[in-house]
Amino acid sequence: MLHFAPPTCAAPSVRLTNLADPQDRARLSAWLEGREDATAFHRIAWGEAVARSTGHDFLALVAEDTTGNLTGYLPLHAVHSPLFGRAMVSAGFAVDGGIIAADSASAQALAEAAWQLAECYSAPTLELRGGWLPDDPRWTIKSNAHAGFIADLVPESAEADQKQLEWVPRKQRAEVRKGLANDLVVRTGTSALDRQQHYAVYATSVRNLGTPVFPRALFEAVLDGLGDDADILTVLHDDVPVASVLNLYHRGTVMPFWGGGVWAARGLRANDIMYYALMNHARRRGCTRFDFGRSKVGSGAFAFKKNWGFEPAPLSYAIRNADGQPPRDVNPLSPKYRLQIALWQRLPLAIANRLGPLIANGLG
Repeated sequence: MLHFAPPTCAAPSVRLTNLADPQDRARLSAWLEGREDATAFHRIAWGEAVARSTGHDFLALVAEDTTGNLTGYLPLHAVHSPLFGRAMVSAGFAVDGGIIAADSASAQALAEAAWQLAECYSAPTLELRGGWLPDDPRWTIKSNAHAGFIADLVPESAEADQKQLEWVPRKQRAEVRKGLANDLVVRTGTSALDRQQHYAVYATSVRNLGTPVFPRALFEAVLDGLGDDADILTVLHDDVPVASVLNLYHRGTVMPFWGGGVWAARGLRANDIMYYALMNHARRRGCTRFDFGRSKVGSGAFAFKKNWGFEPAPLSYAIRNADGQPPRDVNPLSPKYRLQIALWQRLPLAIANRLGPLIANGLG
């Protein structure tokens, strides 16, 4: 469901775009096409996919100058959860998607309008993920908790697969070679089978990590919404899926976004094969960069990506809380969730898969 709040909730120079209006929609799409800093999470299709699959309202804020030209954009989702409370986030279920603007005045106006919307929704927290960040004491800037990992792919050529392998540092390259020696098959696509196997593997993977799985409807909506700019790569052993990842493609960059493996994947080096195969698959699609996504500094995923030869780059986020309200804590590594994680890891998979989406839907 898409919800458009009344104009009184927005600042004078900022308005909520009516994306049901073809003119408004085309105008915003064209503006985003001209912005180098627009990410996959700024796409209208991403915002609508999240809203359609989770029920969190999608609010497209745009800033305009006195002549009516677009000067800024902020996609928001109004996340609601009985466990984690309410929050306004940009963008929902994303690692980016914050304010993009032609000038600081437009950016500031968007930040203020977003806070007004948060108040309209009785959301005590507003989170901006990447993009322009406010220089304001009412906001808390977090710039050392997460890092992103992006590197260029080798140029396409007859020997590109081998050169891509040689690009990988020696120790990690040895792990990939071990995987190549196993009887593993790689398949890519977006068929019903691809989707079913990916969700089964991903749900198992996150249960084993002690975290609830996202609703399957979210993955379906993203695949349907992004069309050719999303697919699934699955690694199989003896026709059984052991590792799988849902990938996003944006302006020549591939991002493996939701992926994981079953317990057998480690011994088979299936995860290593999965990412190496994705590098080759994306390059053949015309991609020139590989975005390994974000990881929490000091985590196992952070070390894994460094082992692949990716250099971490700090990611910054801004959070504003209502006076006297504590920040929303949805970090699975938070000490307060240690007991819950240990218990979740022991849950039978069928129960975890039934309860997980009800919880994870409110994480945003």
